[in-house]
Amino acid sequence: MRSPRLSTVLVLLCLVAGCQCGPAGVPIVPEKVVGHCVYMNRFSSLEECRDYVGEWTDEAAMEDCEDQGSTAELGSACNLEERLGYCFLGGENEQWTRISFPGVDAQKCGSMQRGCELFGGGVFDPAPVCGGQVVDSGGGTGLPTFQQPVLNCVDPKQGEPPGMSPGGKVCTWEMISGATEPGRSFMDYASCDRVRTQRPYYPVPPAPDAEREDARLRDPAYVAEANWVRSQIESTACVCCHSTRAPQGPSNWYVESPGNFINSFHPRGLAMGAGWIDTVGFGAYPREQNNGFSRAGPENPHDSIFVTTDPARMLSFFETELFHRGYKREDFADQTYGAGPLDAQRFFRPTLCENGEGVAADGTLSWRGGKARYVYVLEADAASPTVPPNLDLPEGTLWRIDVPVDGTPVTSGTVRYGVVPSGLSQRFPASGRPDSLTSGKTYYLYVLADIIVPVTRCLFTMP
Repeated sequence: MRSPRLSTVLVLLCLVAGCQCGPAGVPIVPEKVVGHCVYMNRFSSLEECRDYVGEWTDEAAMEDCEDQGSTAELGSACNLEERLGYCFLGGENEQWTRISFPGVDAQKCGSMQRGCELFGGGVFDPAPVCGGQVVDSGGGTGLPTFQQPVLNCVDPKQGEPPGMSPGGKVCTWEMISGATEPGRSFMDYASCDRVRTQRPYYPVPPAPDAEREDARLRDPAYVAEANWVRSQIESTACVCCHSTRAPQGPSNWYVESPGNFINSFHPRGLAMGAGWIDTVGFGAYPREQNNGFSRAGPENPHDSIFVTTDPARMLSFFETELFHRGYKREDFADQTYGAGPLDAQRFFRPTLCENGEGVAADGTLSWRGGKARYVYVLEADAASPTVPPNLDLPEGTLWRIDVPVDGTPVTSGTVRYGVVPSGLSQRFPASGRPDSLTSGKTYYLYVLADIIVPVTRCLFTMP
């Protein structure tokens, strides 16, 4: 269900962009179509088609389609006989991207809406096959099921020194913010398959001219510093996507990039490394739980996106690289937060529940939007949960239950507050029943099809 707040925001975006809006904030776009692009979506591995509508130039349309790994056809629009809906993106300067989602299975309408609005930041317009509205999607997200982090403790590799954990073991959190011990390879001590379920992974080309000759490689001091940064990164889960060992190739910058690997970074990635863009929304472990690696977390929003044993040194390296390329902090002033959908969800504030959503007098939970893997009841003023390890149990959480990765998602009306359904686990409280809900008091119902894929987020008053 599209939240009332989101629909309001979309209408405001239409007005700011100077366009007209149809029902539910769907924009009325210009009739001019510059061309279209058929490509494979890197998130879902499904074919899509996008129209370049309005004031696109031929060159800009061609460049955008190349970024999707395809070639644009100018002068014509997508012509899909069967589609689930459109996703409208952009609108600045009368320049719109209209994406057609092919298909006839109405059960996928909900996941298409979430992909468009939550991950893409667009406006979803469902086709008639969806009944003119988004239907219950059955819990599908179009992405791999999020696997919760586990602490993996193993013997050190042959020829390597004993580990720092009891018994000489090397213990590593299998999480996107996890790190193994300094000087060791994360890939040797943890499962990248698990990590890649925790962020959408897909291959992306590195920065242009990444393999250029770099005179700085003749400076021993610079080489030593760059090697330290690469060694630090290789000890972290970043290498699960930023390495040639990733299943479909690296996602933009990568540690094996020929010459100076730092040249494979785009400027935005450097700004995150320098702390010029706030990346707290990605989550972080305390240093003492992560083999000495940290980026400190919410108390210091200017830490590097990279977990490291020496934050000041890491920040300095990336800041120096940005200065070398001619950038200054003000160039990224409009990019306050860097975690995208994670930040959008972290700052989300719920509005009142509709259509019977909430907790009934007998404790039965009701929600709309599909089946759920995570169900929360929180205090009304609690922050919205996001990702482990430190942002998924905000202060004010009263109850949370999880479906295991191989379990069947639960449906609305089958869960009672404080009663854990068979096959599920209670994440909070750690044991025993949660605090009772008080009649007449307002609470926050937060239900997810999977981590960062909410289906219901609203405030209800207990009968």
